[in-house]
This record gives sequence, C-alpha cells and structure tokens, in this order.
Amino acid sequence: MGTLSLASDLSSNVVIAVVLFLAVTILYTHIYKPLFATSLRRVPGPKSFAATKWRLALADYRGTRTPLIHSLHQEHGSVVRIGPNEVSFSSLTALRKIYGAGSGFERTAFYRMFDVYGRQNLFTFASTKAHAERKKLLAHAYSKSMILSPDAIAKPLIERNVGKYLDLLKREKDTPQEIFQSLHWFSLDSITGFLYGEGQGGTQALQGDEAHKNLLNDIIDPSRRLLSWFAVHLKNYTKWLYSQTGAMESLIKSLGLLPMSKPATYTGIRVHALQAWSGFEALKTTSTSSDDDGTAIMDILYRQNGSKKTSSLDGLDMASELADHFLAGIDTTSDTLMFAIWALSRPENRRYQQSLIDEVSKIPAVACNDDGVPALEATDKLPYLDAVLKETLRLYAPLPASEPRSLPTDTTIDGYLIPAGTVVSMSPYTLHRNPDVFTDPLKFDPERWLDEAKVPEMKKWFWAFSSGGRMCIGIHFAMAQMTTLVSAIYRAYTTSESAKQEGASPGITSRFEVFRDETTAACKDHECWIDFQKQS
Repeated sequence: MGTLSLASDLSSNVVIAVVLFLAVTILYTHIYKPLFATSLRRVPGPKSFAATKWRLALADYRGTRTPLIHSLHQEHGSVVRIGPNEVSFSSLTALRKIYGAGSGFERTAFYRMFDVYGRQNLFTFASTKAHAERKKLLAHAYSKSMILSPDAIAKPLIERNVGKYLDLLKREKDTPQEIFQSLHWFSLDSITGFLYGEGQGGTQALQGDEAHKNLLNDIIDPSRRLLSWFAVHLKNYTKWLYSQTGAMESLIKSLGLLPMSKPATYTGIRVHALQAWSGFEALKTTSTSSDDDGTAIMDILYRQNGSKKTSSLDGLDMASELADHFLAGIDTTSDTLMFAIWALSRPENRRYQQSLIDEVSKIPAVACNDDGVPALEATDKLPYLDAVLKETLRLYAPLPASEPRSLPTDTTIDGYLIPAGTVVSMSPYTLHRNPDVFTDPLKFDPERWLDEAKVPEMKKWFWAFSSGGRMCIGIHFAMAQMTTLVSAIYRAYTTSESAKQEGASPGITSRFEVFRDETTAACKDHECWIDFQKQS
C-alpha cells in the first residue's frame, strides 16, 4: 500500500508540475512578455490584441480586419498596437518613414503566399534591392509614354477592347447588365494581351470564349477568402492539406477540411500563364521573332533579361513575374470600374454623371476611332473624369487593406520605439477616410478633387497605388483602361441602378474581406446590376 501511495503521490506531483509549467508558460507568453517586457507596451491599443496574434486572426476570419483597425485608430489615435509584434499607423510622417524611398523597410513573409511556380517576383521580394533590380527590367515598358505610344501594344489593345465592350452592351441593350462579370472579362483580355500579346496567350473573354471566361471562376469563388485565411494563419497545415493525394485526399475531402475545393485559387490563371510562357519560350528556341510585334511585356522582359551580362533569371523566374502581373491586373481594374459606374448610377449622384457626360461629349470626333472609342491620349486629359476616378479609388480602393513592412533594426516612428522585426503597416482604407482631410469622407464627391485649395493636401493622403519604390508598376496601364472605357460608355449611354440591384452596394473580395459601400444596408457579393440607356 505504501508503494502504491508513493507512486500515486509522485503521479499527482508530476501532473501539478506540468499544469504549473503550462500556466507559467501561458502567463509569460501572453501576459508578461507582450504586455510588460517590450517597448511596444507604450503603444496604445486593446490589451487583447497586444496579448495574442489570434485576436487579429479572428477579425481576419470574420472579414472585419480593415474596418476594425480603422475603428481602433478612431478610438486610440494615429498609432495603434494590433498584435504582440504588430503596430498600425495612420499619419503622413509614418507614411514617409515606412514607405518612402530609401526607408529600408522590407516586405514581410506575408507576401510569400503570392509566389508563383515556387519563384519570387516583383510583388513578393522582401528586399528593396532585389525589387529594384527586377523593376529595372520592366519599368520602361510600363511607363506612361509607352502606354500612350501608338507603336506599342497597350494603346491599340485597350482601344480595341473598349470597342468590344461597347459591342457587348449593344448586344444586350434590352436587358440590365451584370457588370461585375463583364468588367472582369474586359480587364482579363486587356492584361493578357498586354503581357503576352494577343497571339501568344491573350484571351478573348469579351468575344464569348467560355474557356477564357472560366479562368475567372476561382477568383470570384467566395471560398477564396477562407483559403487566404488558412494560407496566412495556418500556413504549414494548409500546405499539407493541399499536398495530399489518394486515400488521404479522399478522407480530407469527405471530412470537409479543405477551405476551398481543388483546383484552388488562381490555378486556372497560373496554368494559362505557364502555357503562354512555355509556348513563347519554345518559339524563341527555334525562331528569332515571336508571333506578336515584340512590344508585349513577355517579349520585352525576355529581351531585357537577355541583354544583361550577368542575368540570374531563368524561364520560371520570368513566367512567375508575368503570372503575378496577370493576377494583379484583373480584380484591381475591374473592381474600380464597377464602383465608378455604380456610384455614378445612384440617384443621388445623377449630377456627377451628367457633368461627366458633358465633359466626354466634348471629345472631338477626330480624337475617336470609327467605333466612337476615344483615343487614350484624349481621355488622359479630362479633369472631371480624373476626379471621378480619384474619388472612386479613394472611397473604394480595390486593395484597401494594410501593407505590412518590417525593419531589421530598432527605429522610432511618431515618437514610439519600434523594436527590430516589428511588423508595421498602414492602409488606404484609413488614410482615405481622414475627416480632417476629406470632408464627409464616406460621401462620394468627385468635385472635391476640383477644389484647387484642397487638392495638394488630399494628394498627400491618397494612397490607392501605394508609394515610394514599391508604388504599383501598372498604374499607367490601369488608368488608361479606366479613363478610356468610362469615357466611351458615357459618350454613348446614361446609366442607372437596375431594380435587381435594389439599392444594395456591390461587394468585392480583397484577401480575407468583402468590401462595399458602408453607407448602404445591403450588399450583393460579386454582383452589380446596371441599366444602360442609349443617349439620344
């Protein structure tokens, strides 16, 4: 009995010791270390966010991260701690410090989820040096002078695709248009033609090619948001889930464990992109020219890379780069176009639409082609159109969430000591809703951008395309598409919300979240119904 009693006591002591050890570990990890043993303890913000990264992960899961962080800034000021090792900022001084040229801040591991074919690209490079070296190969091809040049691929391509979109409206003239889908076809055809050339990988979704339309299926699937959450917060588990085959794969599927059914997000796009590159690369090994005129980004990248004496890019590196631009060029442009048309179609914004119609109707006939499509250089110079698009990008930025960065050394931002390796971030969503800069910030008001006294300050806070060395390389191509299509539509049509829209805001997907107009009570996810009335 004595031996049994001793063994029982020892077992109880072991259990107690284990429990105490776990309790001390939890208290140290989630209480003492994040709340007391770091200089970040001085940064304002809720203790629940400071104690564990899973509080912010919960907001990601619920799809409320960005507006929640915005509300924290409204409560606590321009500096808010949103994680044990993460701080959000919303001041111009922080914007310059973190994202300004030569800041030294690098992209975090978050961006590695956008690697393609196992290779990094312009979007996923952490170091500014690697990013700058890659950007040198492409910067001229994306410059405004090249986009507007009649001898390059962008100008004739965009003008043709705008004509095709007008043809689509004519074919469907007696019914309301669901423009979320059709605008995605427009941006898809534009970016693939620009990247690969219309004969080497360019799509024809606007012409009704079902296979090309289907490339968008996994982008618009709502479960994409859940997969993104798993890929960020349960990275290794997600990799394991999607690498299983055979009986284990069948078991995983039967248990409903996959965040998104196979093929998962971007699979179709990446297959198409790789096929386009492989066909081009094979052609280059047997011929000195490609099927296009040599101004597609694929051909330019290939030549630029080949002209470097010590090139480090192989075929997959270039295929990855192009595939990333492919993906980046679809949602961003189409979502902005959709919100611009929807906002102009709302009854309370009728006068803005009429002012835009008045402006685009003055584009001379000699500046338009036979289909009535204005030339890019004509639409580039319209101040009211520019104001409409700026206001759309301010209020409905297609990438509104935070952009994380980190610095390998200690630094000070807005008076707070930020330890090395801390994740710092800012978001267009919060910057664009500063009431001290943008009067009545939730109101769609393009004419705020015509107030010469206020525009200089507003431009400082306008961050739809990021800033510094990491500023969006595709800004001029995106703006050329948007100015040309919007001006062509409102030269020919007036628009209004369809009864099918029922006053609801359209909704778009960005990472984990659905973004919409906050002033509306309802939202139609990935839908936007608009009536087009032919102008007399």
